[in-house]
Amino acid sequence: MNQPQHIFSYVPRQVRRAEKAPFLPMTREEMEVLGWDACDVILVTGDAYVDHPSFGMAIIGRFLEAQGFRVGIISQPDWRSAEAFRALGRPRLYFGITAGNMDSMVNRYTAERKIRSDDAYTPGGMAGRRPDRAVLVYSQRAREAYPGTTIVIGSIEASLRRVAHYDYWSDTVRRSVLPDSKADILLYGNAERALAELTHRLAAGEKVEDIRDLRGTAFMVPRGWKPADDWLEVDSTRIDTPGKVEQHKNPYVSDQDSAPCSADEEKPAGEKVINLPNRADKIAARLKQNAQTTVRLPAFEAVKDDPVLYAHASRVMHLESNPGNARALVQAHADRDVWLNPPPLPLSMEEMDGVYGLPFARAPHPSYDGLRIPAWEMIRFSVNIMRGCFGGCTFCSITEHEGRVIQSRSEPSILREIEEIRDHTEGFTGIISDLGGPSANMYRMNCRDDNVQRLCRRLSCVYPSICVNLDTDHSKLISLYRKARELPGIKRIFIGSGLRYDLAVRSPEYIRELAAHHVGGLLKIAPEHTEENVLSKMMKPGIGAYEEFRRMFERFSREAGKEQYLVPYFIAAHPGTTDEDMLNLALWLKKNNFRLDQVQTFMPTPLAIATTMYHSRKNPLQKITKDAEPVETVRKGPVRRLHKAFLRYHDPDNWQLLREWLRRNGRADLIGNAPHHLVPAWKSAPVSRHQSQKGQRDKQAATSRAGGQAKPAASPGNAKAGKFAAGSRQRKGVPTRSGRK
Repeated sequence: MNQPQHIFSYVPRQVRRAEKAPFLPMTREEMEVLGWDACDVILVTGDAYVDHPSFGMAIIGRFLEAQGFRVGIISQPDWRSAEAFRALGRPRLYFGITAGNMDSMVNRYTAERKIRSDDAYTPGGMAGRRPDRAVLVYSQRAREAYPGTTIVIGSIEASLRRVAHYDYWSDTVRRSVLPDSKADILLYGNAERALAELTHRLAAGEKVEDIRDLRGTAFMVPRGWKPADDWLEVDSTRIDTPGKVEQHKNPYVSDQDSAPCSADEEKPAGEKVINLPNRADKIAARLKQNAQTTVRLPAFEAVKDDPVLYAHASRVMHLESNPGNARALVQAHADRDVWLNPPPLPLSMEEMDGVYGLPFARAPHPSYDGLRIPAWEMIRFSVNIMRGCFGGCTFCSITEHEGRVIQSRSEPSILREIEEIRDHTEGFTGIISDLGGPSANMYRMNCRDDNVQRLCRRLSCVYPSICVNLDTDHSKLISLYRKARELPGIKRIFIGSGLRYDLAVRSPEYIRELAAHHVGGLLKIAPEHTEENVLSKMMKPGIGAYEEFRRMFERFSREAGKEQYLVPYFIAAHPGTTDEDMLNLALWLKKNNFRLDQVQTFMPTPLAIATTMYHSRKNPLQKITKDAEPVETVRKGPVRRLHKAFLRYHDPDNWQLLREWLRRNGRADLIGNAPHHLVPAWKSAPVSRHQSQKGQRDKQAATSRAGGQAKPAASPGNAKAGKFAAGSRQRKGVPTRSGRK
C-alpha cells in the first residue's frame, strides 16, 4: 500500500489571513467583513452552526480553511424554495451537503416511527427545522439555485446510503442516494483525506467527472465502466445454488492464497525449477490484485424484491470494509452503475492532531442570540480523543461510517484542547464532561502486526473472542487520565462515553483508575441483553463479562470510599429476540434489582448488519443461502411494545400487558405479590407513572411531617438510589456512544 499524502501537505490555495475568521461566514455581510466576493466552498448542513470539533461541518469548514479555501456555511436553510441556497452566492468550486451530525430520519422519528417533539441540534431545541432525507432535498434545492454547480454529498446520512439499502421508515429497499440526489460525488467515512485532494484538484481546473481514483468516494458511471482495461470484475450478483454447475470465484474471500509462480513458465526438457514465493511476496501479490479488482453486487432491481439476495449483498459489502485489502464495489441501478472505491485510509496521529488543533471558536454562531442548543450543551466541555470502533456491534453504524481502525490523537494534542476549554470556553467550572469517542477505552488500541491488519477480514476484533493480535494495553489511556487531572484549573474529569467492559477487565488498573477518579456516581455500561442467542446476533460478549466487570468496579469503588453504580443499557426487539428471551432478561433485571426508566427499542438504520437481519430474516454473519436458518424478527407494533414492556416490568402501565402474556404462555407462576414474582396480581386499573410518583412524594411528605424518615424515591437524578438509577438510551435527538438514539 502506497503511503498516502499528508492531509496538511498541500500548498494553500490562497494567501492565508494573518488571523482566522472568528466564525465561518453565514451571510453576505460577514463575507464582506472578511473581504470576500465569493466562497470557494459552501457547506450546507441540517444542524445549527456550532464552531466546535464535535460538529462535522465545523471540522470540514476549518479543515478547508486551513487548505487556503474560502468556506461559507448555510445552516438549516428553508428547503421549501431555492432562495435560501442563494444566500452566499454561487460557490466557485462546489456545494458540500450534509444532513448534519445525525441521520435526518433518525433525528426526527422514534423507533416506533413517531415524530419527535424536539431536535437537539437546533437552537431552542425546536423540531421541524430540517426536512426528511435532508441530503436529497438540500442537493436538489442547491442544484435548482445554481444549475451546473458541482454537488458533493457526505456525512453519516450519505455514507449509510451509498448503495441500495433497506429503509425502515418506508419499509422498502431504496436506491443509493447518488441517483436520487443527482450529486456529482459522494464522500463516505472520515472524509478529510479525500476532501483535501478533491478540492485542490477541482481548484486546479480538473473536472469532477474525471476524478475517479479517490478512496472513500462513490459516484455514478456508465454501465460496465472500469478505471482501466486490466481491471478484473468478480461477479457476485447471485448466491450459490446446491450442486456444482460451474466454477465460481467465492465472493466472500478476496482471492486465492497463492500467487503466480515462475515454475509455471515453460522450461527446457529435463529442467525443473521450483521457486516458491515467500510470505511477503504473497501478501504484495494479493494486495496488488485487490487494488485492480471490483466486486459486482446484485443490482438494485434485484435486491429490492429479493430479501435473501439483499442479505448476500450486505455480507459481501461488509467483508470489503478493511481499507487494507478492500476491493472496489459496483452495483447496477437501471442502465448505470454506482461505483464505490475502497474505504479511506485512516489518519495518522499527526494528522488527527492537526485536525483537532484547528482554530475553532468552540461556541455557537452569534446569530443564535444565546438560544439553547441541547447537543452543544452536552459536548461543550468534552474532548474527542479517537475515532473508529473495532467492536462491530451489528446494530451500530459507527463501523460502517468511521471504520474499524482506531485513529487516536497524541497526549499533548488532547491536553492542549483541555487547556483551550479551560482558558476560552465560557461557563467552564473546572469539570471536563468526557474524554472519549465512539468507545471510551479503545484509545491507541490496534493490531500488533500491520500485515495481519491489512489482510484481516474479521468483522469484529472482540467477537466471538478478543483477537490474539489485538493490543489491549490500557496504560497509555491511564497515563492520559493522570496527566489531564494534573492540569491547573481542572477539578474533575468524567468519562461519559460508553466503554467496552470486555476490554476493561483485561486491565484491573484501568478499572481502579476509572472508579477512583472518573465516575460521578453512575457509569454507563451496555450489556444490551443477557441471552446468548440474541447476543450472537449483536456480536456482543456474554453477560459473564459484564458480571466480571461489575465485581471489579464495585470492589474498586469501595476501596476508593465511593458509593457508585452501573447504569446498564439494553435493547428490546433486536433481531434474533424471542418473547422468552425478553422474559429471561426481565427476570435478570428483577433479580439484580434494576429498574430502567427510558429504554431503547431496536431501530433499523441503513447499512447496519442487524438491519439486514430485520429485513431479510437471514444472518449475514454466516454464508447466505436460500434455506439458511431464519432469524426471529420482531416487526409488529404490539410485539415490539411487549418487548419494551419486559424491560420496564416495574411500570404499572405495563402490568396488564405482561399479565396477559404470562397467563397465555403458561407462566402465571410469575404473577403475584411475593418478591420472586415479576408483576403483581392486582386486578385494578394500572396507575400511571405520574400518579405513582405523586403518591410516593405525598407519602414521603406525610412521613416527614410525622417525624419519621422515608427512603428516597428511585429516580434518574438520585445517585443514592443505586441500582434503581435509570438508563437513558433514548435522549431525544442526541446520539449515544453507538451513534444511535
